[in-house]
Amino acid sequence: MANEPLDQPEAAPERRVGVPAGLWTRCQKCGQMVYEKEVLEALNVCPECGYHRRTDARTRIRQLVDPESFEEFATDLESVDPLSFKDRLPYRERLREEQEKTGEKDAVVVGRAFVRGRQVVLAVMNPTFIMASMGAVVGEKITRAIEKATDENLPLIVVTSSGGARMQEGMVSLVQMAKTSAALARLHDAGGLYIVVATDPTTAGVAASFACLGDVILAEPGAMIGFAGPRVIANTIKAELPEGFQTAEFMLEHGFVDRIVARADLRKELARVIDFCGK
Repeated sequence: MANEPLDQPEAAPERRVGVPAGLWTRCQKCGQMVYEKEVLEALNVCPECGYHRRTDARTRIRQLVDPESFEEFATDLESVDPLSFKDRLPYRERLREEQEKTGEKDAVVVGRAFVRGRQVVLAVMNPTFIMASMGAVVGEKITRAIEKATDENLPLIVVTSSGGARMQEGMVSLVQMAKTSAALARLHDAGGLYIVVATDPTTAGVAASFACLGDVILAEPGAMIGFAGPRVIANTIKAELPEGFQTAEFMLEHGFVDRIVARADLRKELARVIDFCGK
């Protein structure tokens, strides 16, 4: 009988040293692996291709205003459910989930602040809260910001980033377009200065109202700006759309945007515009 092979000790499992989660991420635009710390130091901008990531409202405020200068108002407003709306989730439950996820009551933050020493009224939309869709609370807070800028003769800056009107509030959301536009007309009549900073995306009902009514409209590089999405438009008109359609660069070329400003330069550019306009 042939000798049976002796039992061999089991090999120790190979130890793999992995990269800690969140240390490196892949850029959504160029596909390069980028060091997350470098992205954050560049204000959420890809160091390889300059892609501007979407940014939540509180981070945006810290990037724009002088330290410790932001004084928030209209903090007590909270959405209700006028239609008892239900899609995948009841609207009340969706609101509760978004509030827990973001720590915000709704999709815009408003307050007074200083930008390089210039006092302003600032409203910043939050794309992490139901894609910054505009319901009654967003419309009311934007309107209150406009009215405060009018009453106190301060420049108004609105950072837009929205998928449009909030379908769960139906007609209530749509009338916010007229409400905010009427308030801006009063600001204009009073000689106020209104600056829009359009970020990705600025679309639909927001683009069709206060986002396109600025005295000066700045935009971040590559931001999508428009009403309906490109696919909807292409299917409607049965035509191929131009390359880069609805990007900030396309809008600048066609006169809908006054200047494209990289995120790192926004504070300086806002201060320059305010000084130029004598505010």
